[in-house]
Amino acid sequence: MIGGLFIYNHKGEVLISRVYRDDIGRNAVDAFRVNVIHARQQVRSPVTNIARTSFFHVKRSNIWVAAVTKQNVNAAMVFEFLLKIIDCMQSYFGKISEENVKNNFVLIYELLDEILDFGYPQNTDTGVLKTFITQQGIKSQTKEEQAQITSQVTGQIGWRREGIKYRRNELFLDVLEFVNLLMSPQGQVLSAHVAGKVIMKSFLSGMPECKFGINDKIVMDNKGKGLNTEEQVRSGKPVVVIDDCQFHQCVKLSKFETEHSISFIPPDGEFELMKYRTTKDISLPFRVIPLVREVGRTRMEVKVVLKSNFKPSLLGQKIEVRIPTPLNTSGVQLICMKGKAKYKASENAIVWKIKRMAGMKETQLSAEIELLETDTKKKWTRPPISMNFEVPFAPSGFKVRYLKVFEPKLNYSDHEVIKWVRYIGRSGLYETRC
Repeated sequence: MIGGLFIYNHKGEVLISRVYRDDIGRNAVDAFRVNVIHARQQVRSPVTNIARTSFFHVKRSNIWVAAVTKQNVNAAMVFEFLLKIIDCMQSYFGKISEENVKNNFVLIYELLDEILDFGYPQNTDTGVLKTFITQQGIKSQTKEEQAQITSQVTGQIGWRREGIKYRRNELFLDVLEFVNLLMSPQGQVLSAHVAGKVIMKSFLSGMPECKFGINDKIVMDNKGKGLNTEEQVRSGKPVVVIDDCQFHQCVKLSKFETEHSISFIPPDGEFELMKYRTTKDISLPFRVIPLVREVGRTRMEVKVVLKSNFKPSLLGQKIEVRIPTPLNTSGVQLICMKGKAKYKASENAIVWKIKRMAGMKETQLSAEIELLETDTKKKWTRPPISMNFEVPFAPSGFKVRYLKVFEPKLNYSDHEVIKWVRYIGRSGLYETRC
């Protein structure tokens, strides 16, 4: 898949270098430094082709992680792999920085030897890697420990070791959704989609099998014996139409395809159970209504109305509305009914922050903007108003119908497991044109 992997600092010095194939020479290291890191113009593309060699790079603070290949590889797979490597390093030594990479270079080489074999990814699961790559130095292992590691690396259930015991069996489930929206000034939705993920934290003894049910349209159609979506909504069972989804390796895909049930043996601790995307029947938590009026060439009046479109019993938090201003703004006078508003000249924007806002409420901000006279006849392009927020529900309508745990060997029942489910909706790119 890849021929080599290099980690550079901001000066272009190589901190980590690992070549997996003979077709990648030392000149590839210098080519990336000269053409990307020290390029005269900033290289915006994450993929660079130099002399029939492809460089895929990811930048984290002042560190560049680059994969090199001369073959025609799947770019999305390479980036997924690079992000997994970064996650692994962060789980071992925290923040990715030059100092941390230098202090842990032996550990990074150990990880690369386990993760990649002849340029092909083998095992990127942090939980599994931590069982045999530790930071506590070398220690002699018993035959039982060696057998556990061997079965974990080569066995069917590589993501969970046997013999895990907890005094209290608990499951934590977070449904985290990011709402992306582009709305016209008249209130017409131009594009909207939700990118969601289900994060699970399991503290379960033994080798339990979990069954997880959601209100997916396919599942509910089977349960409702052919009821259409409108009839299901009337019957009090709303459904979510998932466009595409991706599961953790522990999920038995054969059961999902035949029975549409998500069945799995969970890894110990925190992991991402599934990712999904939906574009239909999205409940937009907030609506921004902008009104911009230009009064001559030296003044502008802006009025922004913010409406919350969810249940009055719920509270939206960490609300921030960013209203762009022209480059020739000399001063701004602000009046807001709720929260605090401030003009930030360095960002050419009015930032309006509200700590909390209940559902089905309305508030507004008025601004008088003074402009400097300019010679340019070019009109202001009016960038969109963007918004950040957090709400305690899933905007797509995603619901966990059931979560069952079976452990036949240790003989504890599903009722003895304490389960916690939390829904969090956050803003992705949430914009309204003005």
